[in-house]
Amino acid sequence: MKNFIMMYRYWLIPISVWFGIQMFKFIYDRVDTGKWHISRLMGAGGMPSSHSAVVTSLATLIAKHEGLSSTSFAISVILAAVVMYDAAGVRRAVGKQAKIINDLLYNKDMTNEEKLQEMTGHTPFQVAVGALIGFFVGIIF
Repeated sequence: MKNFIMMYRYWLIPISVWFGIQMFKFIYDRVDTGKWHISRLMGAGGMPSSHSAVVTSLATLIAKHEGLSSTSFAISVILAAVVMYDAAGVRRAVGKQAKIINDLLYNKDMTNEEKLQEMTGHTPFQVAVGALIGFFVGIIF
């Protein structure tokens, strides 16, 4: 089993991080709202950023096993920077715009399926927490 994990660590560990964070958000949302929202399993946004955790865990694993001067590490760091910038910048702005559009166009009695999705991005703090989780998971494994 250990050999299997080591062979596929660049797949298994980031996917496990993503799954763990999404499960955390799903359960936290249940505790917070008292309702199960299946959309939280696959949905974007919220604390912490699973996107940041995934790309950071991958970059950390590559740094640890292939070195800081490897081409793979350089690619993974650039990928991580783009993903985290997008999560806290572009997608967060889209979420803010969706909220304004929903407030302007839709009656408060309408269901979420009729409105634009408002939680699409992350705050910089959510991105940083996700990145820290990814870094520590990458170091541990």
